[in-house]
Amino acid sequence: MNRSTNIAMWSGPRNLSTAMMRSFENRADCAVWDEPFYIPYLLDSGVDHPLRDAVLESGGERDWRAVIQQCLAPAPDGASIFYQKHITHHMTPRFDRDWIAQLTNVFLIRAPKRVVASYARKRERATLHDIGFVEQKELFDLVCDQNGAAPVVVDSADIQSQPDIMIPALCTAIDIPFDANMLRWPAGRRDSDGVWGAHWYNAVIESTGFDAPPNAVPALDDDGKRLADAAQPYYDALRGFALTPG
Repeated sequence: MNRSTNIAMWSGPRNLSTAMMRSFENRADCAVWDEPFYIPYLLDSGVDHPLRDAVLESGGERDWRAVIQQCLAPAPDGASIFYQKHITHHMTPRFDRDWIAQLTNVFLIRAPKRVVASYARKRERATLHDIGFVEQKELFDLVCDQNGAAPVVVDSADIQSQPDIMIPALCTAIDIPFDANMLRWPAGRRDSDGVWGAHWYNAVIESTGFDAPPNAVPALDDDGKRLADAAQPYYDALRGFALTPG
């Protein structure tokens, strides 16, 4: 049995996932791990991502089996909480998934139009696989089957709109005490950030808390609209389980 609460936060890219990692890392009792399966995913898939060579040469764990063991291990440095930021499509079909039920699983979702618009600003020609909605639903269903109940789901829009309500509600849902330090954090880079943060994390590096969500729905070109439409059913399926602000 773990001596720490090991939290697996499952999301696609551009889902507020790094801001959530900042929030948890600002607790004195929490260690964080940024995208543990990124290097094994790049090696297994062969996909060409921004900073691919730098990521592969960064010294992170390359064996997915060893990553699993570290995910299940007690938190580093004696922390009582071990927050793991997982990207759903990093779990390729070759990687074992039976271990996931041993973690405290949370699914972080975001409306597809906002994900597609944000992703397009960082990388062109995204596919449905790149934004992780299909894989998120697969993992959600897996956890439901493993545990016999739905795991916790939170929507990034709700967190941005009412962080002072939603972050305490999330803590209650996963049975950890709320810490007010989760609502604000110092701007800047972190040693815990993966080297890929140089490409993806510009906004969160400058942040000091959860920004209010933009009011306008982002404009998408025809390809972006088709991609968002393809992702919408997977988002809708999880949205029905999301924590609500009150």
